[in-house]
Amino acid sequence: MPSKTYILRDARNKSYESSTPGVLGGHRKTKIYGRLDCRGAAQAIARGGYVASRVFFADEPTAIAAGYRPCAVCMP
Repeated sequence: MPSKTYILRDARNKSYESSTPGVLGGHRKTKIYGRLDCRGAAQAIARGGYVASRVFFADEPTAIAAGYRPCAVCMP
């Protein structure tokens, strides 16, 4: 059985495969990152948006290095 791989972003904002899922989600167009259980992101996804521009990060320092800023809802 093949192991699951996840597509994450690195500090240069480039995609790479990982055997470990990301702990933070981000939005490529707005350059905002936040927790995976963020209420704001969940509402955007429910409205039918956001998913196509979603990216994932292994940790907060990587998200910041990639040029993203924290979400005002879940990481004020």
